[in-house]
Amino acid sequence: MKKVLLVVALLFVVFIAFLYWSVKSTPEITTYGKVIHNDTIESIDFKSHDSIVIAASTLYTGDPVKRVMQGEQYRKAWETPIKVPVVYLDTLFGGVNITKEGGGKQTHSLKLECKNNIQYTLRSINKDPEALIPDLLKALSLENIVVDGISAQHPYGAILVAELAKYANVLSTHPKVVFIPKQETLGDTYNEKYGNRLFLLEYETESDTNWTALKDVQSIVETDDLQELKQELKDSVFIDERQLVRARLFDLIIGDWDRHAKQWGWVLQKENGKLKGIPIPGDRDNAFFKAEGLIPSLLSNENIVPRLRPFQEQIKYMPGLVYPFDRYFLLQTPESVFIEEAKALQNVLTDNQIEAAFSVWPKAISDLDQSEIKDIVIKRRNAIVDYAIAFKKEIDNKGGLTAPLKGSEDIQLSEALQRCFSCE
Repeated sequence: MKKVLLVVALLFVVFIAFLYWSVKSTPEITTYGKVIHNDTIESIDFKSHDSIVIAASTLYTGDPVKRVMQGEQYRKAWETPIKVPVVYLDTLFGGVNITKEGGGKQTHSLKLECKNNIQYTLRSINKDPEALIPDLLKALSLENIVVDGISAQHPYGAILVAELAKYANVLSTHPKVVFIPKQETLGDTYNEKYGNRLFLLEYETESDTNWTALKDVQSIVETDDLQELKQELKDSVFIDERQLVRARLFDLIIGDWDRHAKQWGWVLQKENGKLKGIPIPGDRDNAFFKAEGLIPSLLSNENIVPRLRPFQEQIKYMPGLVYPFDRYFLLQTPESVFIEEAKALQNVLTDNQIEAAFSVWPKAISDLDQSEIKDIVIKRRNAIVDYAIAFKKEIDNKGGLTAPLKGSEDIQLSEALQRCFSCE
């Protein structure tokens, strides 16, 4: 028994030693990209360039120990240079205005408005995870466990998702990768934080002006606004449940596990004197999420962080993928709708279309990651009917909400409407 305890203790010491070796190799919290063949990004006159060759980040380069402890992830994609258009805000779409600063705990973003009142967002590709680092990890000098976790996100996953969504008949925000140099339009307020960085430029999921191809659109609203409209107008407001089911099953295929209520917009389409809410998914940072290596594999265990679901051939823990959002909007949707939409996705997302979607990636990125991602997408699509049934079963098992949906905590809703969208 003593020998066993000694071996366990020795293995623990070795693990801790390798852990600190791994995390100490990259002490920085975030970087803003590396220009190829230039000593410093500040030395370039971007007004004389319409594009730039840049790597998203070299922060996630790892030695063999880091790759064992924290995984291979998408390190090579982050450090691979690609050609990106240089964008000035005073000429973009004829000139845009910055309306406000946004962003979540990791993403820096700016809200933009065009002269035609269409809303856009610049969302940083490079993340700043400092707000997510627990004090305990800081005290132990293990911040890099969180920092390096960003390497599990594909820097260009969102543009691939948008192309796949087109074939799946799911709305998207049409993101494009752009480089924003320091410029007068950013001014003293935003130049240091947002200048000389890579961004996704995409439509906003809230807009008074319709940017979609849908007809008879009144506006595009966020989820809490949709709830308030439902409370005010009752049965005159409803959602396209089939389209939401399709969108959520599409999320299962692409492995996007982070789908809480604030990441959705709704196109309000006029139909027979009523308003139909058609869902628009936003924020695709966690599609194709990898969780390799000893530490990510441990964290993504269903008993540790249930919602941290890795992009693998099989979905192994469905409860982690069902959000309060799903229970709220799809509680009363029949299982038959889930099955029918799953079969429809199998028909429209053919192998050839999945292959074609990768054309939106630069060749260097496709060469790195296309084969693995394509194979997993195909396997998940093939099994999507079974996953759809399991997804609906989990919604039914958990039932309606007993607390406000995220983002609607300050709205005074009726008890029935707080429980689910169709309960009133």
